[in-house]
Amino acid sequence: MFLFKFLGKLITFLIVLVLAIPTFALARTWIDANNEKIEVSDAIIVMGAAQLDGTPGEILEARLKETLRIYNEDFAEQIFTVGEGAPGDRFTEAGASREWLGRKGVPWRSITAIKIGRDTFTSIEALAKNISIEKYQKIIIVTDPYHCLRSKTMARDFGFSASCSPVQTGEASLDKAGIRYLIREASAYLAYISLGRRGIHI
Repeated sequence: MFLFKFLGKLITFLIVLVLAIPTFALARTWIDANNEKIEVSDAIIVMGAAQLDGTPGEILEARLKETLRIYNEDFAEQIFTVGEGAPGDRFTEAGASREWLGRKGVPWRSITAIKIGRDTFTSIEALAKNISIEKYQKIIIVTDPYHCLRSKTMARDFGFSASCSPVQTGEASLDKAGIRYLIREASAYLAYISLGRRGIHI
């Protein structure tokens, strides 16, 4: 009798745990996306997204517009763009981002393209390997709202003090991003913090 009661309590606990952990990840991702605040930092980091033959796609362009906004408001003097190209591409995400910002009036000397990384983790890893974390310790990551939490978590694991400035326009903004994007990012965040600090790469 005692064994049955114990197994019943164990099963109940496991069910609650299985439900609670994903709920925690969803809540953290949503809260973070809706409560971002930034302050003057050492650098702005533009996370990569699709580009078409050197022209930023809609998601990347929204990130670049947000980058330009906070750069013009003097939140940081240096910008780093990250992301390589897909196999066969002539251009990289980082390169296309740098060109877009330069054509919008940002001094070329203020923009450095790090043309490495096909996902969030490898892009931030490349950033950490190619810049001085001591010099650029405090960073603002520009990306989609639901992508903020995971990006900041990875950056902090590499030694950065990271905040996030989420896009305000485009298909990935809070007004347009659907529940599927929230679930996808919450799942990726949960995988990252639970599977050897690497999880899955998206």
